[in-house]
Amino acid sequence: MSRIALTCEELAELVTDYLEGALPRWQRLRFRLHIAGCRDCTHYVEQMRTTIAVTGRIRAEDIAPEVRDELLAAFRGWKAGSG
Repeated sequence: MSRIALTCEELAELVTDYLEGALPRWQRLRFRLHIAGCRDCTHYVEQMRTTIAVTGRIRAEDIAPEVRDELLAAFRGWKAGSG
């Protein structure tokens, strides 16, 4: 490990693994040190926690078919690198 400090961009890439408890111990430490001193990233992590909690309660039948189709198209475009 060449440096301790984690950038905001690096934190954004690691947030899912952090919230799932999948980061190695040293990486988790870097993550926690960063959010301890970065109000924006702390807010971002809390937003992600809230998003996960809310979306985890949505059932497929709760989503209107046209909205589901738009979301699927957006995700397919994103995955293909065009959206």
